[in-house]
Amino acid sequence: MIQITTPSRLHITLIDLNGSLGRVDGGVGLTLDEPSMKLTAEETNEGVFVTGRGDLERIKTTTEILIPEGRGIHITIEDAYPDHVGLGSGTQSALAAGWAVNVLFDLGLSVREVAAKVGRGGTSGIGVESFEHGGFIVDGGHRFADKGAFSPSAASRVPPGPVLFRHDFPDWPIVVAIPDLKGASSQREVDIFKQYCPLPLEEVQAVSHIILMEMLPSVVEGDMHAFGDAVNRIQDVGFKQREVGLQSEEVRRCMEIMREQGACGAGMSSFGPTVYAVAKEPGGVETAVAEYLDSTIGGRVFITRARNTGAKTVCDK
Repeated sequence: MIQITTPSRLHITLIDLNGSLGRVDGGVGLTLDEPSMKLTAEETNEGVFVTGRGDLERIKTTTEILIPEGRGIHITIEDAYPDHVGLGSGTQSALAAGWAVNVLFDLGLSVREVAAKVGRGGTSGIGVESFEHGGFIVDGGHRFADKGAFSPSAASRVPPGPVLFRHDFPDWPIVVAIPDLKGASSQREVDIFKQYCPLPLEEVQAVSHIILMEMLPSVVEGDMHAFGDAVNRIQDVGFKQREVGLQSEEVRRCMEIMREQGACGAGMSSFGPTVYAVAKEPGGVETAVAEYLDSTIGGRVFITRARNTGAKTVCDK
């Protein structure tokens, strides 16, 4: 039997959806300690069986890609978090299931090889690196000639891009709010890429400047105010600006409340609706956002911290 506990991740921004230098995508993200996903798996007679919580059919389909012919497995999802809310559940569940098969049947694959086989990381490699190592991550995207289009990970069939920078994230409180909404997915996500890409080069340059000269140094130097300022700036430029602009008023208002309550910075993860903030005094931020969501659309608000290690695997073979 094998047990795997994955982290979740914040996707802070994509970097280059212009492509004029020959590469596209690239991303910045942060691994979270909570929420997490936990599954157990054991070898059985022939067939794939998935029980428990979460998107069971997706995990079954992923497992069937890797399992050797004539072998069987029973996967139980013991804990899960919502899909299509911007926390990367699709990648984490696919990798957890794929990794369980890899270990149980001694396939000898790396995490990145599993990701490629199950079709994850085709736009952003943040979730794959979060599963493997955790921490704060910058990935370098893909050659446009290999990918051939501006598209989300679910519609891409290239392997995860190279990790350019990975660093332990400071032990700062992170307030996470998950409104009772769903972010863009499937064809809607594909259509958004088609509508807005390629982005103007000057916006890609602005995002790159913020990341290179403010966000990365702030992580290395442990400067929460500079990190928060970089997060705030990113919401107003590039693809992130488009993602935020497509959200409901309630999602945007959550970020405003976070800043009003003293957060150093607040942003939206991926296509939302999850928003997050770093704050020296997180209690007031958490309370204010929770009260607002309770009075409007509902949702969950909690305080967590970064996770500087990847998924945890416990194997009893």
